[in-house]
Amino acid sequence: MRMIFKYKKILTKMNSENLIRRYVITGSRRLSNYWWASVVFLGAIGFLFTGLSSYFGQNLLPFLQVQNITFFPQGLVMSFYGILGILLSIYLWLTIIWNVGGGFNEFNKKDGTIRIFRWGFPGKVRCIDISYSLKEVEAIKVDFKQGVNPQRTLYLRIKGKREIPLSQIGQPLTVEEVEKQAAELAKFLQVSVEGL
Repeated sequence: MRMIFKYKKILTKMNSENLIRRYVITGSRRLSNYWWASVVFLGAIGFLFTGLSSYFGQNLLPFLQVQNITFFPQGLVMSFYGILGILLSIYLWLTIIWNVGGGFNEFNKKDGTIRIFRWGFPGKVRCIDISYSLKEVEAIKVDFKQGVNPQRTLYLRIKGKREIPLSQIGQPLTVEEVEKQAAELAKFLQVSVEGL
């Protein structure tokens, strides 16, 4: 647990000449994902064992009392929910193992490049590695969406191309943190900030 918080604090790495700036993106290896994958797995095992206990007519776990549960329909439905829960927890654990969404944003004045790297699901495009020249950057855009699920996102606006999101997904930053990060990045890249 200490490692996760320590890792999260190191958002920016700069070399001694301040020519390279790297922002680490956490991805799916967050404490909340570990929590939900574990809770879903344990709950699903409970549902599956309850359904199987009602089918066999005996308690598979010592703390389960299934005498009042008939297999059809309650035991069957609980077994079905247990299987679905186990499949969902396997999916969650695989995203954690593969670190889907994790990566970094690197701004390199030394080479004059911007590199955006993210891990994805296994397949043809396991990793996304995008590079642009610093000369192509028009601005840093800040987007605030209020409501039930507020979103505060930083975008890199490239000339003639779409806006590339730079923020992490899942853990919204405060308005002050977004403004500070946008100002630091715009100052480093010597471009303007839009949306403030």
